Amino acid sequence: MLACRGIWLIKGNTLTSPSPAFGVLLVNLGTPDEPTPKAVKRFLKQFLSDPRVVDLSPWLWQPILQGIILNTRPAKVAKLYQSVWTEQGSPLMVISEQQAQKLATDLSATFNQTIPVELGMSYGNPSIESGFAKLKAQGAERIVVLPLYPQYSCSTVASVFDAVSQYFTQVRDIPELRFSKQYFDHEAYIAALTHSVKRHWKTHGQADKLILSFHGIPLRYATEGDPYPEQCRATAKLLAQALELTDGQWQVCFQSRFGKEEWLTPYADELLADLPRQGVKSVDVICPAFATDCLETLEEISIGGKETFLHAGGEAYHFIPCLNDDELHIELLRQLVQEQAQPWIRAE
Repeated sequence: MLACRGIWLIKGNTLTSPSPAFGVLLVNLGTPDEPTPKAVKRFLKQFLSDPRVVDLSPWLWQPILQGIILNTRPAKVAKLYQSVWTEQGSPLMVISEQQAQKLATDLSATFNQTIPVELGMSYGNPSIESGFAKLKAQGAERIVVLPLYPQYSCSTVASVFDAVSQYFTQVRDIPELRFSKQYFDHEAYIAALTHSVKRHWKTHGQADKLILSFHGIPLRYATEGDPYPEQCRATAKLLAQALELTDGQWQVCFQSRFGKEEWLTPYADELLADLPRQGVKSVDVICPAFATDCLETLEEISIGGKETFLHAGGEAYHFIPCLNDDELHIELLRQLVQEQAQPWIRAE
């Protein structure tokens, strides 16, 4: 049985109940507050001003961003968000809240005390700063920071690290921190993906090919040392092996490229347009780099990818949802947190 070292406080002559053994900050990319041009503009300004995302000189990039992009893209992107927005709000936010609630329940059961779990988004609300403040208010003096990116990239995980570090430059009393870098080959992650695909096949049947679409990054980032593409391909290979697929039954591609610079290839849209010409008439598409369904999976891949594939002559297109708040995904997150928190717990 696991027991935790809670921190007991003495007020006067009274021994109060212990503070939590630790808290958890779940971090994802973020989402606009509303599917409106104004909210999208605010979100894009913050996102595209991050030097980890666009590392061009501010003297070159900011005039382009402020003068062109933020005056042309928000209205277009807002329409895309409107196509996937739900009555509860942004899919990414709704699902992230469900993940946090379920993870908190599992952790509290595991450690036999309340373990607070809060959300912090790299861009938009709730911010990383607000997440730390909420954990502090609940007495958490040790915190596990868990970025929800299975594969490490400087444009995602390193950006979270930057934001965490920047926040604590303004704080007098910083907590103990443990930071999860990646989990692209974690056994529980591969198991959750495998179960998701097999469950889909049981309902819909198996397509000619399984397409694994990962978010892209500029090729230059990889040549300068970002391990992201190798980790994506490692994830794909491990999943293919678990599903017992032959080399011709699966393929990796990269989506969501932006700008004129060369990104990781093959590009998802070009691949989906070309597959019917290769004789592939049905595909299942999964996005293993995303912990939650969002604009890039629901609109770009589920809707746009289907249109591209069928228009090119494909006959059947199925999108496999992200792991979201699936039971095995929450179990993976619990294991990741427990592994990071191991120095703070003891077995009894």
